[in-house]
Amino acid sequence: MKVVRANEGNVYEAPNHFNMWGVRKFGPPEGAKNINVSISEFLPDGGATMCSSDKERIYYVLRGSITVEEENGTKHILNEGDLIHILPGENRSMAVNGLVAARVMVIMLMNIK
Repeated sequence: MKVVRANEGNVYEAPNHFNMWGVRKFGPPEGAKNINVSISEFLPDGGATMCSSDKERIYYVLRGSITVEEENGTKHILNEGDLIHILPGENRSMAVNGLVAARVMVIMLMNIK
């Protein structure tokens, strides 16, 4: 077992994101080998440009409201307590709704070989 305290983690900037910062809470190399857990803090007007990843992801909204938009224009509005599962290769963008900062837990499954 491994406990990660609220004040532990590594701050990082994510590519293709703006008006945000992330804190990697758990994952390689010192944590699990196949999962990465981070907390993303998005300021109002923050978000991410349209892009994809080769990793499976889950976004779980801890605070605020975000819109995740698919490449085909389909929009998913997520509020506190909602989550979305994103498969590898799926293009999406993300934006904060309103003037309340959003906090999102990001669970990323690493490539398993």
